[in-house]
Amino acid sequence: MGLGRIYVCHTFYHLYVSYLKEFALGDAQNGNATVVLSKMSNDFGDIKDRILKNGVFKEVYEFDEKRDDFFPELAKYRTDKGNVVANMANRIVFTRKFAKLEAPYVPVDFKKYDEIYVFCDSDPIGIYLNQNKIKYHALEDGLNNQGAVILARYDNRGFFGVKKFFSMYLNLIFIQDGFSKYCIDMEVNDVSVIKYPFKKYKEVPRAGLEKTLTEEQKEIFVKVFVKDLEKLEERIASTENGGTNVMILTEPLCTLDVRERIFRDLKERYEKEGIVFFKIHPRDELDYKTLFPDVFQFDKTVPMEILNFFPKLQFHKVVSVFTELSGIRFAKEKEKLGRTFMDQYEDPEIHNMADKI
Repeated sequence: MGLGRIYVCHTFYHLYVSYLKEFALGDAQNGNATVVLSKMSNDFGDIKDRILKNGVFKEVYEFDEKRDDFFPELAKYRTDKGNVVANMANRIVFTRKFAKLEAPYVPVDFKKYDEIYVFCDSDPIGIYLNQNKIKYHALEDGLNNQGAVILARYDNRGFFGVKKFFSMYLNLIFIQDGFSKYCIDMEVNDVSVIKYPFKKYKEVPRAGLEKTLTEEQKEIFVKVFVKDLEKLEERIASTENGGTNVMILTEPLCTLDVRERIFRDLKERYEKEGIVFFKIHPRDELDYKTLFPDVFQFDKTVPMEILNFFPKLQFHKVVSVFTELSGIRFAKEKEKLGRTFMDQYEDPEIHNMADKI
């Protein structure tokens, strides 16, 4: 018997899903899991203390996960040698060396845990686990994010079958999202939206997990993710009955200057319909508070799924560029702008990933 379950989270949404999975196991199992918060792409602030207060997770570790460009000695293995054989040789050495360089920053001995769940195994933790021959379950980064483009295939386009063999069967290189040797399965919300079937996909609908939540469990979510509840409830009260309020979901799109132009344009466009609110994406580093001081902004630390737990929160419309909106229940209308919209701001080829696979 090992140390129970452990979850590796890179975003607040990942932590939200980890709680959903623990709640689904029942009270008898709660308190037997550990969560690891990677600081590589998110500042989790003081959420560690709030997690420990409710007893669902017994331990919380912070992970100072390092990208490959943190290690200058790896740079020479990332250069294009001009042919697939030389590039594959480089990649094999890169994979082995990267895992060894990452090891000192890993905060726990994963071999001691019974079950390992990893969101975003495309991050360095995936290479580390595979090179150390540690089996784990992968989970999709966001709701239905495998649907539009399978990044594992896009990142490895050209001789994908060969690369898949080197990863899944030889463990000489690493491919994320189920295409690695020590990944047991890849948990997704809805397999029907994924263009390319794959034997490791395991469908676990998020809606099913959310449907079984008790009022007590919803309260735990609010206490973990909402720091200033009074301020949030005050703002929510102003949205009651929906009116003509419009929530725009920001996203870490393109360069910061282009991103600012996008959301200025969206603000101007939807102000014609009603009062505009922003929900800031956890990975969005644009300074919205300074640039849009007149727009109320829902904090990036609050996953938008948590907003479903406030019955008085009502919007006429929620708008996103690429973010999946099917999980939102507090809006009468949902509008996903998509690739055609982004083509107005960037070279359309940038949004053509699905066609390049």
